[in-house]
Amino acid sequence: MNTIRTRTQIIERLRAAKLRPTRQRLALARLLFERGDRHVTAEQLHADVIAAGMKVSLATVYNNLHQFTRAGLLREVVVDSGRSYFDTNTASHFHFFHEATGRLEDIPIDDLVLGALPQLPENTSVKRVDVIIRIR
Repeated sequence: MNTIRTRTQIIERLRAAKLRPTRQRLALARLLFERGDRHVTAEQLHADVIAAGMKVSLATVYNNLHQFTRAGLLREVVVDSGRSYFDTNTASHFHFFHEATGRLEDIPIDDLVLGALPQLPENTSVKRVDVIIRIR
């Protein structure tokens, strides 16, 4: 679980990821990480920002989510063309996608057994395997 509770922990986490702890990054990181593992869209996080009384544009939310992802603080999960969730759990795991509600739910890595992967193209290696099981 990626729970961080204090401003100092947030600053340390951002600095460890080589991100400058700006006011906006601190605010977004607090909203993302203070409640443990979660899946959010940029729009959901932006709504959290507004509810917290902060003024941060949706574009800034998107930019920071992508910076956090590149820095390894988040994992982007693409469920459809044009619909991405940002996962605070960066450990290897899979997902259920509840089609009726749009909710993404973690599946522990050991709860799904995969068969052999196909032969990889020459000079490549597996970065990760994403599995999304869509449920109704």
